[in-house]
Amino acid sequence: MGHGKETPRQKMIGMMYLVLTAMLALNVSKEAVEAFKNVDKGLTQIIGNYAQKNDLIYQDFDRAAAENPQKAGQLRTTAYEVKQRADETFSFIQDLKIEIINTAEGPDNLAVKGNEINIEEVTKIDENNVPSEILIGANENGKAYDLKNVLNEYRDFLIGTLEGKNLSSEEALRNMIDTSDGKEEDGQPTPWANNNFQALPLVAVICILSEYQVAVRNAETEVLNYLYTQIDASSFKFNKLTAIVIPTSSNYVTLGSDYEAQVFISAADTTQQPQITVGGVALPLDEAGRGIYKTRATSVGPKRWGGVIALKAPDGSLREYPFDASYTVGEPNVIVSPTAMNVMYAGIPNPIDVSVPGVSPDNISIRVVNGIFTTEKIKNSRGENFKGAWAVKPSAVGQNVQVVVTANVGGKPLQFAPYEFRVKALPAPVAVFAQKSTGTVPRATAAAQQGVFAILPDFDFDLTYQVTGFSVLYSDRGNDYEEASTSSNLTARQKDLISRLTRGKNLIIKDIKALGPDGKTTDLSPIILKID
Repeated sequence: MGHGKETPRQKMIGMMYLVLTAMLALNVSKEAVEAFKNVDKGLTQIIGNYAQKNDLIYQDFDRAAAENPQKAGQLRTTAYEVKQRADETFSFIQDLKIEIINTAEGPDNLAVKGNEINIEEVTKIDENNVPSEILIGANENGKAYDLKNVLNEYRDFLIGTLEGKNLSSEEALRNMIDTSDGKEEDGQPTPWANNNFQALPLVAVICILSEYQVAVRNAETEVLNYLYTQIDASSFKFNKLTAIVIPTSSNYVTLGSDYEAQVFISAADTTQQPQITVGGVALPLDEAGRGIYKTRATSVGPKRWGGVIALKAPDGSLREYPFDASYTVGEPNVIVSPTAMNVMYAGIPNPIDVSVPGVSPDNISIRVVNGIFTTEKIKNSRGENFKGAWAVKPSAVGQNVQVVVTANVGGKPLQFAPYEFRVKALPAPVAVFAQKSTGTVPRATAAAQQGVFAILPDFDFDLTYQVTGFSVLYSDRGNDYEEASTSSNLTARQKDLISRLTRGKNLIIKDIKALGPDGKTTDLSPIILKID
């Protein structure tokens, strides 16, 4: 296969070629090769879907031409020329598939009925001589070279119908129907026919030909969709015209700032621009024919304004469409936030309070990036509920959480700039035994304990860490005794070790692990206590 620049289809074919060649070299059973029948059945289904879709587009052309022959008649004619060329190209490929199957299976096979192929009835799926004889030929004069010419002519015809007006569709057509030759590692070219069909088994060749049939129908759809959009591209037809006013930023502005809005008509004619006036003064228009209204807010309260949009109708008359709009001017306000303290902890709900001046809490919503939010109430370390309607749980440490607030202002959504929080991991808890992690402990107190616990001293959130394991180490006269627990509770053997401790001996609890509310297990520092 070639090693030059290849399309995704060529890469797929190359992969099929390598897989099938390896399978044949290893003498893999026919059951394995038969899996490619499913590929062809899938392609056949896609072909049918494209055919149905294209038939609906042709019906749309028929209706448009019947309603307005002058506007849609020529485009319908071009569309049916596309249909004729597509059908001819598709049939040429279908005839090749039938010829290959009939030659391999014999004239009375069950796989071919008329012009239809039932791939399930093909028995000689691993036959790899007949396809090459028909498509490549003894002197590379097989029908694959005719197929290449047919595909090239079809592709070039379709590109010609675009008249250079749709470069993206032209590029798409070249990619859909790519018949360029490949290159060997030494840079020598390899013919397209050999790259696609040489020495491949029958079922693979049928799959490749079906894939080209898919490309034929897909290219037909691409051009039909473009042609249909041209029916109304050079003229306009209005059955309803509505004046539209859209604020550039918000209906709510602060004193001293600018209110700006776009004013335009919902139906537009690219051959003329509307005239938009407010108080008899014409508004400047942008490239899309939208009027830009801008005024300084000099007093607080609701403000109403309006004007007229005038547009020349197809019959030459001037039609006017009045419009009006409103906005609200509020007092400027300031919010001071401790930016250095904008921190959330990963894996747990962090309470937040969100408010927008002049907007009811019921009309405020949030969206969170790098996390999720809930409406659950969060308690502090004193058991009191934090203030706030939401709680945000960050997803990952090292990536900021963004809280995006949207408020319903004047019946329209207003989205504010994201508010960012740094995300930190939860602080590691401290392991305690008899409410201590260091220092001394009376022997009787140590003997009365039931287990080891993990706490977060001086942390605002009411969080619980569950100790999941630890070891008790006891040294006496050079001998070490160690017992492990797989929970937060002391085992009987650990209690026995603690009961042996005498004044001045060290009680060491190590290998302490605790499961946090974020679902992560943390290794805690050991506890070293001297028996008093």
